[in-house]
Amino acid sequence: MTAGFSEQDMQAALTTLRNGGIILYPTDTVWGIGCDATNENAVERIYQLKQRDDSRALIILLASERDLLQYVASPDPAVFDFLETISKPTTIVYDSAIGLAENLIAGDGTVGIRITNDDFCKQLIKRFRKPIVSTSANISGQPTPPDFKSIDPLIIHGVDYVVRYRQDDPSNSPPSSVIKWNKDGTQTIIRL
Repeated sequence: MTAGFSEQDMQAALTTLRNGGIILYPTDTVWGIGCDATNENAVERIYQLKQRDDSRALIILLASERDLLQYVASPDPAVFDFLETISKPTTIVYDSAIGLAENLIAGDGTVGIRITNDDFCKQLIKRFRKPIVSTSANISGQPTPPDFKSIDPLIIHGVDYVVRYRQDDPSNSPPSSVIKWNKDGTQTIIRL
């Protein structure tokens, strides 16, 4: 047992991701649907499960700031200082996404990335050695479920693996803040 989650649970999630499957898992915000962010087929399955138009990009989670350099072409160095100042989970929309599934990147070349602070997610991403998709565990247009017990059975039965860790946790966290990091170094708040 590590940090409250079992090695068996972690291994099952990793195996699912490595095999191109999709998982339902707890994050540092809400429960998420995830997959290998470099696998177009897995990303497409998430769009289908959520009944979501693929023109609305999904976000990805990374385990550390240095990983940004692999998935964003020439990020503004000031973003690293900014990341040090935030305490609330914050997704930043970056220009010039690279190394990700094409259907994950918005039409304008942007991608939303959050550096996770959740122990389970950090371990999962580090051990998987790739970013993972994180989108709320709901059908598009429906409310974001506040906890595991509120997730639609269509979502639960539509994924390949449901992480056991924190299923009984009644606490709920709001979705992340979303900020667009503009090319000129300014920020645009999309969601607080």
